[in-house]
Amino acid sequence: MITLVTRGFWFGVQILLFDLIYRQVPQINDWSRAEYFGFMATGMLVNSIVEAFFMPNCARFSELIRTGDLDFALLKPIDTQFLVSLEKLELAMISQLLFAGGLLAYSVLQVGRPIQPLAVLMYLLLIVAAVTFFYSLMIGLAATSIFFGRNQGLLDFWFYVTIFARYPSSIYSGSPTGEVLRFIFSYVLPILLVITVPARVLLGKTLEPGWLSGLTLLAGIASFLAARFVFHWSLRHYRSASS
Repeated sequence: MITLVTRGFWFGVQILLFDLIYRQVPQINDWSRAEYFGFMATGMLVNSIVEAFFMPNCARFSELIRTGDLDFALLKPIDTQFLVSLEKLELAMISQLLFAGGLLAYSVLQVGRPIQPLAVLMYLLLIVAAVTFFYSLMIGLAATSIFFGRNQGLLDFWFYVTIFARYPSSIYSGSPTGEVLRFIFSYVLPILLVITVPARVLLGKTLEPGWLSGLTLLAGIASFLAARFVFHWSLRHYRSASS
């Protein structure tokens, strides 16, 4: 119950903050008030899915190693990465999923542009790519627990990553430092890309260059393959609790 109240309060504060900002300016960069709420809803949607399904399990991975319960996971006739990634569900995060869905619907209605079925389909694919990307970062970091023991930095890492993802990539333009950050977090570690691109696609905003949608999908696939390699490579160095 406390978690639900906290999430609701955080959601309300975010809406109020940007509503106050947009009372002073008509646009932030090329994002209107309704469009920015659509971007915010997209980020919240991705975040809530990752935190509901994957965060509790990835954060618990080091405990599986410490207690020796990872041995039992390895013995089961199912893919180990799948098992340890989806063992538990954080039900409290479902409320944020509902908040995000409501905000997204409000944004689309306020923008007033006709939504094409193809845009909706592409949006859903890009959301899957974004969730896959963040999950891959998380499980890859969790796998390092095999070498370093308890990985207390997982939640800190997630917090700092989501800070950058809370703002559209165009916000970082206009200064040399901002351009460097935008390049790094768009093309090296595409945290900005995987949130900004789906929001722009659904809201009918121009993508420049146009191949960013394909790059976002590719980032999701490549990150998953890389994380799977890291996870299984780490398992090969795992010493059983019974050894």
